[in-house]
Amino acid sequence: MSDSQPQHGGSAPRPRLAGELAGACGDLGTFIPHVVGAMTVAGLAPAGVLFGFGLSLVASGLFYGLPMAVQPMKAVSAVLLTGQLTPEATAAAGLVIGALLLALATTGLIGRLARLIPQSVIAGLQLGLGLGMGWLGLHMVAGMPWIGLPALALLLGLPRLWPQAPAAPLVLLAAIGAGLSTGLTTLPAAPGFAPHFPALALPGSWTTLWQAAERAVLPQLPLTLTNAVIVTAALCRDLYPERAARATVRNLALTSGLANLLLAPFGAMPMCHGAGGVAAQHRFGARTGLAPVLFGLALLVLALGFAGSAAALFAAIPPAAVGALLLVAGGDLALSRRLFDARRACWPAIGLTAAATALLNPALGLAAGWAMEAARAALGRPRGRAA
Repeated sequence: MSDSQPQHGGSAPRPRLAGELAGACGDLGTFIPHVVGAMTVAGLAPAGVLFGFGLSLVASGLFYGLPMAVQPMKAVSAVLLTGQLTPEATAAAGLVIGALLLALATTGLIGRLARLIPQSVIAGLQLGLGLGMGWLGLHMVAGMPWIGLPALALLLGLPRLWPQAPAAPLVLLAAIGAGLSTGLTTLPAAPGFAPHFPALALPGSWTTLWQAAERAVLPQLPLTLTNAVIVTAALCRDLYPERAARATVRNLALTSGLANLLLAPFGAMPMCHGAGGVAAQHRFGARTGLAPVLFGLALLVLALGFAGSAAALFAAIPPAAVGALLLVAGGDLALSRRLFDARRACWPAIGLTAAATALLNPALGLAAGWAMEAARAALGRPRGRAA
């Protein structure tokens, strides 16, 4: 992580536009597959989906002052893309999980839970999540290696050869050009401005609410509490130790809950923060809240003026280039400082947590690592600290 270490200092650094712009593109590896699928496969209205993400990104950037990510909820997205949720049930899922997050934040339960989790388990969660991102990215790169491998090489090498270059946007533009020239991707006809306003998408019955809670909220909530809240707060403290005062587990749960409660009725896809997104934006040059604000404003323009062409525009980016972004960001998330600072006695818990997280899900990784540390304490071994 040599070129992704935090810039220490008590006040926010002056935004460097090229770096913030590059960082704004850093989380597209997570954003594009889920969001384009939700609009094209599941039939969610593009105006509502893009408006929700755009407004949440702008608000998060302004509130936290950091490159705070806003991502699709992965478990909800999986259920949605397999046809098990209607647009109304998707809105219901956002309302239910938003209310639960808000309750956990306002009662302080989320903070108590976070304080009980050992640092070794958090290191394992980061390692497992990063490995999962990297594995997915590797598969996407392997699908089009003639685009993916050069994109990966440029993402890793360009910042060293030309530190001021906005690597992510340049690589994405080059990948789009390669895709168009080889016929792998196409651009839509010149999009014309046509105002679109998000329409209401409210759940029509209690049955819809129950189905959403059973099919989407139950599998999603543990993932959100681990990756989007607990690990994100820890990562922000690592990357921005002097500026992460607002990025607490309580605030992260609070802003995620409010975003879903307020925007789900307008067709927004259920969303949350994410450690991988924070790592990706930081890796590609973002250091302030300007990066999510820039990305959010671009999405708002698409939502309100070009929603009809938005999905086709995103689909013009070759999947292999998206995979290269995921692979680089996953590596940065996995190789955290607390992983290298961990004592040897912590390695079994880190390894078990990482394996369960990568192979199963973060909730089971958390439970496995927690059980390992509890057993170690019960046997009277020195606990050691991960940081």
